[in-house]
Amino acid sequence: MLDFIYYPVSAILWFWHQAFGYVLGKNSGFAWALAVVFLVFTLRLVLYKPFVKQVRTTRQMQELQPQIKELQKKYKNDRQQMTVEMQKLQKEHGFNPLMGCLPVLLQVPVFLGLFHVLRSFNRTGTGIGQLGMSPYDNAHTPNYIFSAGDVQSFLTARLFGAPLSAYITEPAKVLESFADYGGVPTKLAIALVSIPLMVIAGVATHMNARASVQRQSAEAAANPQAAMMNKMALYVFPLGVLVGGPFLPVAILIYWVSNNIWTYGQQHLVFGKIEKEEEEKKQAALERRAQNAPKPGAKPVDVRKKQSATKVEDSDAESVEDAPQPSQNGAKPSPGAKPAAGKKRSGNRGRANQKRRR
Repeated sequence: MLDFIYYPVSAILWFWHQAFGYVLGKNSGFAWALAVVFLVFTLRLVLYKPFVKQVRTTRQMQELQPQIKELQKKYKNDRQQMTVEMQKLQKEHGFNPLMGCLPVLLQVPVFLGLFHVLRSFNRTGTGIGQLGMSPYDNAHTPNYIFSAGDVQSFLTARLFGAPLSAYITEPAKVLESFADYGGVPTKLAIALVSIPLMVIAGVATHMNARASVQRQSAEAAANPQAAMMNKMALYVFPLGVLVGGPFLPVAILIYWVSNNIWTYGQQHLVFGKIEKEEEEKKQAALERRAQNAPKPGAKPVDVRKKQSATKVEDSDAESVEDAPQPSQNGAKPSPGAKPAAGKKRSGNRGRANQKRRR
């Protein structure tokens, strides 16, 4: 049903096992453990850009929290209109809330796929997802990309005496299926490997959650829903690793530790980069403001007054050009001189002179 997840996950795990097995040996427990670690790193590297988008979306939502609260308060009795206004706000600022949880949603099928592939190396159990195969049939049946020889290699591999597919609460009958491949492991050997991994995974989960909570804004932290989620991330999830650890194979615990180590480093890298970008934007805004501000000791110039004074000077110049110009040296114009072009003699004055001549 989920073969489209199982085959890619098993293919990546196979590739890294071939790489590390070439150096450390095909049946080495460290080769298989490193293959799981680098499977995690490969998948997280693919999800790096969605993670950056998630961080940016989360910060945008924190900044817009006051506006979101205003919309919720204004349209509390009109859910449809509130949805429309929220969509407008999201479109205006160019973010999608779905991107805030996309990386987490993508990691869930990967975790389930890895869990299934690792359990499928030993299908002698009768629980959920197990086939109840005999030890011989299990060891000679391929596991997705892995051949029967790879299955036997995984069963033979030990990490400090513990098989990577074994877990603390595994039934004794299932542990006996390792008899022909490295011997039957003891519960003590499995516990000595699993418990430290459980503790490290729980502490790492808590530290990652604390780093994320500390970067939240005061408005976001004051939100009751956000406060409840913060408490769950800080205490419930780490406790869940400790409670569920005895039921998880050693390889899954290695996956959990590796995933938290990557998350811790990636958070510091991405948050540091985004904070640096925001600081550069603030500095650029301050520099622009400083350039536009008047120099020390200089009076601020009113641009509106300056523009009005310029208009007055232009109008005075036009009036001077339109005024009649007197003749040079104060001399009167000669009797026969024609009036300047553009000026007309009054018609009434001509008629009065005609009457006098008569």
